[in-house]
Amino acid sequence: MKNCVIGLDAGGTMTKAALFDLSGQELACARRRNVMEFPQPGWTERNPEKMWQAAAEAVREVLEVSGRSPADVAAISAAGYGSGLYLLDEQGGVVRPGIVSTDSRAAALVAEWERSGQAAAAAQLIQQRLWPAQSLVLLGWLQRHEPEAMARTHRISFCKDFLRTRLCGEMSTDPTDAGIAGLIDVTTGTYATEAFRLLGLEGWLSKLPEIGPADAIVGHVSAEAAAQTGLLAGTPVVRGVVDVTAAALASGVTDARQMSVVAGTFSINSTLHATPRLSVLPFLQVPYPLGGFLATEGAATSASNLEWLVKTVLAQGGPIISDGGPNDLYAQINAAVRRRIGAPRDALFFPYLFGGPNGAPAGLLGMTADYTFDDVMLAVFEGIVFAHKADIDRLLSGNDAARPDLMVLAGGAARSEVWSDLFADILNLPVEVPEGSELGALGVAICAASAIGAYPDLRAAVAGMARRSRRHDPDSARGAPHRARFPRYAALSGALSAAWTAAPQPEVHHA
Repeated sequence: MKNCVIGLDAGGTMTKAALFDLSGQELACARRRNVMEFPQPGWTERNPEKMWQAAAEAVREVLEVSGRSPADVAAISAAGYGSGLYLLDEQGGVVRPGIVSTDSRAAALVAEWERSGQAAAAAQLIQQRLWPAQSLVLLGWLQRHEPEAMARTHRISFCKDFLRTRLCGEMSTDPTDAGIAGLIDVTTGTYATEAFRLLGLEGWLSKLPEIGPADAIVGHVSAEAAAQTGLLAGTPVVRGVVDVTAAALASGVTDARQMSVVAGTFSINSTLHATPRLSVLPFLQVPYPLGGFLATEGAATSASNLEWLVKTVLAQGGPIISDGGPNDLYAQINAAVRRRIGAPRDALFFPYLFGGPNGAPAGLLGMTADYTFDDVMLAVFEGIVFAHKADIDRLLSGNDAARPDLMVLAGGAARSEVWSDLFADILNLPVEVPEGSELGALGVAICAASAIGAYPDLRAAVAGMARRSRRHDPDSARGAPHRARFPRYAALSGALSAAWTAAPQPEVHHA
C-alpha cells in the first residue's frame, strides 16, 4: 500500500532523507555529511555526484531503518539550498563542481556592479538585492572567468534540481529556486530578461530551465536511480521547492500574521506578502507556493556559531557528548542559560564567525575576570538572537512590511526551550515550534503528498501535515534587560565593521 512519501533535503552541511506517512508523521531519517571543497580563497564548492551518492545512500538507509517496503513509497521530492549553481551538459553530466551559497568569489563583481549602478538597477528588476553567491551574479563571474564552462553548459540547475535530475533525468526548476537565484521577475514569475541584458548575460538565456509548480509530478525514478536508492523504478518524482520555502511550508506558514524564523546554519527570517515587497528590497524574495510572496532577510549569523564554539572550544575538537546524561554539553549549556536568562551582564557576543555585516568580525566583548560559564553562554545565546533581530528589524521596516503576531521558530535553536524563550522575550512575540526534526524534508514531502492526490491541494496538505509542538509566550519583564542592550549591540557591530575594514595605517618612525 502506497502510504508514505520521502523528502530529501541537501543543505549546507548535511544531506538528509526522511520518510513520512501521509499525516506528516516522521517515520525515519538518515543523514550524510556533505564534503565541502575550498580550491581557492573565497571559493566553496561541492562535488555534485558525491552529493547524489550521499542522497542515494540516505534514501536506502531510511527504507532499511523504517522497515518499510519500497512499494509503500508513493512519491519522492527534494529540497536544497538556494542560489549557488550547478551546470549540466546535454546528457545531464556535470560541467564543473557545484558552487555553494556561502561562496564569495564574485564579491568583487558585485562591488563593480554597485559602482556602475548596474546592481541597483538589476535589483529592481528581480525585486531583491544582489550578493556574491546569488546565481545571477555567479553566471556573470563564470562568463568572465570560465567561458569554456559556459560553452559546455546545456542547462543551468540548482541543488535540489540536480538531485531530481539524478532521480529521473528531468531538468526543470520551480519558482522558489528560480526566485532565490535572482533569475526571475518575482512579480510575474518569468525570467528577468531585462536584468540579463543589463548585466550583459544574454548568452545564458537559452540555458535556463523550464519553471513549473512545486507540487507537480515531473518524472519517475529511473532504473539506475532505483538500483542506487532502493526505491522502485517508476516511483513518482515531484518537483519540490528551495529549502527556505520548504521550512516555511513545514512550519505551517499560511498567512501574513506568521513569521518564519530558521535559526540554523543561517539566520533565515521570512514574512508573507500579498504583493512583492518593494519599499525595502529584501535579501531574498520568491513566489510562495500557497499564493503571495515570501520575503527573507538573513545571514550566516545564527546557531552555527554555537556549534563552532562547542566543537572547537568546549569539546576541543574531540567527541561531543549529547546523550542527555551528566556530560551532555548542550544540556549543560541550556542549564547555564536558564540560570542567567533575564539577568544579562555587560558582555556582548557578535556571531560573525562565518561573516558579519560589512566585514565585522566575530567577538565577545565587555567581559571582566569575574565572569562565569553561565554569563558567557547567555551572551552567546543572546548575541545570536540579536543578530536575528537586526535582520528582522529590516524585514519589518517600510510601508509594505508585514505585521506578524506570531513567530514560528525552526532550526537548531528551536531544540532548546530556553533559547526559544529568549527569542520570544527579545522579539516580544509568541514563539511556536514546529513538530519534527527535518523541516526541509517535510516541506517537500508535503509537496509530494499534494502531487499524488493525498490532499485536494497544497494548502490542504500543509494543514494536514504541518503541526506545532510547543509555544513560548514572551515574558516582558524577563526580556526587558535584554531588549535594553540591543542598541549597544547594534552600535558596536557598526564600530567593529569600521575598525576591521579600515585600511591599516603605516607605522611612523621618528628620528
